[in-house]
Amino acid sequence: MDITRYTKNFLLITLLYLLPATLFAQSQTVITGIVTDAKTRQPLPFVTVSFNNSNIGTNTNDQGRYSLKTSQRFMQIKATYVGYKPVVVNIVAGKEQAVSIKMESTSEDLAQVDIKGAKRARYTNKDNPAVELIRQVIDHKEQNKPEAYDFVEYKAYDKLQISFVNVSEKLGDKKLFRKYKFLLDNKDTTLVPGKSLLPVYLNEKLLQTYYRKNPEKKREIQLGEKNVNFGGFLDNEGLNQYIKHIYTDVNIYDNNIMLITNQFLSPISDVAPSFYKFFIQDTVVVNNQKLIELTFTPRNTTDMLFEGKIYITQDGNFAVQKAELVINKNINLNFVKSLKVILDFEQNPDKRYHLSKSETMADFGFNKNRKGGIFGDRMVTFKNYLVNQPRPDTTYTNGNGEVLEEVQNRSEDFWAKNRLDTLTTAESKVYKNIDSLNNMPSFKRAADIATLLFAGYKSFGPVEVGPSNAFYSFNPVEGFRLRLGGRTTTELSKRYYFETFGAYGFRDEKFKYFLSATYSLNDKSIYRFPQNYIRASIQRDTKVPGQNLMFIQEDNFFLSFKRGVNDKYLYNDNYKFNYVHEYRNHFSYALGFNNWTQSPAGSLYFVGNANSTTPNVVNNLTTTEATLNLRYAPGEQFFQGKLYRIPIPTGNPIFTFNYVKGMKGVFNSSYNYNVLDFRVDKHFYQSIFGYSDVSLQANRLFGKVPFPLLTIHQANQSYAYDIESYNLMNFMEFVSDRYVAFKIDQHWQGLFLNKIPLIKLLKLRETTTFKILKGSVSENNNPNIDRSLYQYPVKPDGSPITYALGNAPYIEGSIGLENIFKVIRVDVVKRFSYLDHPDIAPIGIRARVKFDF
Repeated sequence: MDITRYTKNFLLITLLYLLPATLFAQSQTVITGIVTDAKTRQPLPFVTVSFNNSNIGTNTNDQGRYSLKTSQRFMQIKATYVGYKPVVVNIVAGKEQAVSIKMESTSEDLAQVDIKGAKRARYTNKDNPAVELIRQVIDHKEQNKPEAYDFVEYKAYDKLQISFVNVSEKLGDKKLFRKYKFLLDNKDTTLVPGKSLLPVYLNEKLLQTYYRKNPEKKREIQLGEKNVNFGGFLDNEGLNQYIKHIYTDVNIYDNNIMLITNQFLSPISDVAPSFYKFFIQDTVVVNNQKLIELTFTPRNTTDMLFEGKIYITQDGNFAVQKAELVINKNINLNFVKSLKVILDFEQNPDKRYHLSKSETMADFGFNKNRKGGIFGDRMVTFKNYLVNQPRPDTTYTNGNGEVLEEVQNRSEDFWAKNRLDTLTTAESKVYKNIDSLNNMPSFKRAADIATLLFAGYKSFGPVEVGPSNAFYSFNPVEGFRLRLGGRTTTELSKRYYFETFGAYGFRDEKFKYFLSATYSLNDKSIYRFPQNYIRASIQRDTKVPGQNLMFIQEDNFFLSFKRGVNDKYLYNDNYKFNYVHEYRNHFSYALGFNNWTQSPAGSLYFVGNANSTTPNVVNNLTTTEATLNLRYAPGEQFFQGKLYRIPIPTGNPIFTFNYVKGMKGVFNSSYNYNVLDFRVDKHFYQSIFGYSDVSLQANRLFGKVPFPLLTIHQANQSYAYDIESYNLMNFMEFVSDRYVAFKIDQHWQGLFLNKIPLIKLLKLRETTTFKILKGSVSENNNPNIDRSLYQYPVKPDGSPITYALGNAPYIEGSIGLENIFKVIRVDVVKRFSYLDHPDIAPIGIRARVKFDF
């Protein structure tokens, strides 16, 4: 089970239900009425009507009607609408009354229809003027992209707000929540029609961007940042990084648009006519510029596609002047009730257009029919746009990504002068409200409980105890195993970190332990990028040979349940020293020194010269290793917590190189050897075809060593599906001193099931996985040839347990369904080779918990 992703996503999603749905209380002042055009007398929908100088408001419906209620005393209401002059009307406080509003259009009002596309009984791309138009837009994309200029620079104001939706007005009157009334009363009813928003998170950034086309380089200089601070409950930087991963920048000129961790096909993608239907609606005039209004809709409403409209210029450039992108209710997307993107463009002096404002609004919730949930709104405003003005090379290359401390501590006067947009009344109160909330003991207690439930650690200020899922486990060697551990936090020190645990097995009656001490060399948390620390550790513990679980502790309770025989273990004594150094370009290196003693446990044994009259029984195997790890992950991002960090998938490859040097005679080490290992991982986004995770690894050992020092390939005998392991391989079944491994894990995101009637209502998603392992053991490491080496383990009857990979590769594949109840993945796994081995499972069913949008 992918516990790190489970923790990260479950913590975010459960916030949806921290507050109940709305229960509007009866108020003293009730205003109802209709808003109409003063000239045509036609009703105006979506007009914002609010009590003047307040954040209490609503929007008119399709018939132009509205209704306002409040217990506060206001003397005026105000109506605002794009293309119309604002209207302020006097009212009588404390009474129910009807107020009709007439609005006059401004000079920027849109002109009426010039032409309309004819509707066809059956949609076709052939001889369709809308499709011909969109193909012109596609053909002109290269000249209209921002990257078409040799040099571009601009200033951007980035505002991200997260709010609870439709929180009950009566909630603040309940005894449990009375002390939080100051927070619950800070609502905004003007931003989204029919929704009352309670802002709880706000992040503002002011950036200066410089772009150079050749050689291509983009530098962002952060001029200011202001962020809600949740104290020790949530890591602000990590939370902001993850939210920005959900609300990524939208460039309609890209073929694919990343949103909510999924790729959507752009309506002006190169292949858009094959997946979208297009219709010409109107020609309109905005600021004396004639535009064509084009609507579009998916051919299949369950695919990762948008619907909406775009406005195209008629000046020969075929540029996008405005776009509105939304998703329909049938799309196979979890926890998202609605999503809307609005893009506005401004004209440059050279008559081409640049993005002037981008807004992404998403409404999250478990149930699309419930009124509660979480609403997120990211708005980016662009100003001071300048093109083809070259700067010195250092402008594009120096200090990219570095954020100075003073940037995060800008004054209120700085923000008042430099915001390129305004805060609403509710938004302006968020910083103070959350600071007050963090100082309340009752909130600190609730946050402490949440941390224990979701992260598995109980905080005691400078120390945390956990993880809770490892307190109890069992295995055939130790029997019942109890473990208690903990670690220090940044409240103790930002430079010194200690981590420890103690465990006891009731069957082997042995104590196990771990202790590490880490020192940060850059005065930052060792979990923060870029890392720069030294660590020393000592550990005595049990382990299944060859197992290196990537996501969770081996003594996790859920991994105690295993299939087949599982009684071959090792007692490991490790003394380690490590130095890790990361750079801002995401290159890192790590140096290590490890003295490692392995002692067989359970039915495992080490014996050489097995068939001779004097077999050599070995009680322990000691090696000393020096290690070098090189890693390059360009553009890598992290969801960072105060005491953890989790990589966020990007489309960039990750390269890893490891070198291990075994040193005979150093601290009782018995062998000389060298190991080279190279691996590349890549996450491929494939738009409507889903995504895939691909890895390729090659490994070679030089030297003569016994089988415990060979690569014991990572098997999985639990019932949980493990991406990194071979799920139908038995423990210790295969060893190699050279191998090549390839893995592809394909997520189709419902590409096929979405086309099947009724089945598509279940929102299931298909997965296919393929793994192949080709390896061998050289003659000098083969105990069947060199009898002085440790014998491969065998059963009591002498039949083999461990094999060297032969001429045929080990092959395993699976077909699965994920998104079952939105969180479960189940795979049917098939083993295709070495089916003659005893006690193997040629086919099996495995499951894992996985949260995804």
